[in-house]
Amino acid sequence: MPASRYTVSDVMTHTAIAIGREASYKEIVELMQEWKVSALPVLEGEGRVVGVVSEADLLPKEEFRRQEPRLPDQLEEASKASGVLAEDLMSSPAVTVHPSAAIAEAARIMARRHVKRLPVVNDVGMLEGIVSRSDLLKVFLRPDGELEEEIRQAVLTELAPDVPLDFSVQDGVVTLRGPLRDRALVPLLARAIRAVEGVVDVRMELDGAVSTPA
Repeated sequence: MPASRYTVSDVMTHTAIAIGREASYKEIVELMQEWKVSALPVLEGEGRVVGVVSEADLLPKEEFRRQEPRLPDQLEEASKASGVLAEDLMSSPAVTVHPSAAIAEAARIMARRHVKRLPVVNDVGMLEGIVSRSDLLKVFLRPDGELEEEIRQAVLTELAPDVPLDFSVQDGVVTLRGPLRDRALVPLLARAIRAVEGVVDVRMELDGAVSTPA
């Protein structure tokens, strides 16, 4: 069964706002406000990503304005409180993703690294765009008819070509109906349908028994 064709390059923002190492603290804040973004990639040379400055990197200046760090884990944050240039403030190396990466992979990186946006870089680390959490959700805007066609061609034709199954898609929720003697296929079908980009949930109504496999 072919993998979903949707990758980071399909949903990312190709025009990215970025800064150089010498960008000032105030300039960074102004750009974030102007473009309504929470982080900016830091570039050097012809566009290689060397770091990212986020709102979290800027906040220590306010947090430690009147107090000294009291805990060991506050020392790194406190050191950024005196930073005035992007190279002093940025988190490096940058957490990035390749444009050919699956959307699920980008989502996992964001969740594990607790970031909202990822610079998208090519094989040599050059910036190609930005992908955000909201970008990853674009796949759930796929029309139901488009999901139906992919499920029919990429799932049912491959896994159950001779089984008279019927299905419908409503607001991204797939309901599969019909007789299925081989019960081992139930979890396989459910996982394969759920793996289609844009599917919200899968409901199984097979042989009159309603189930929703994990």
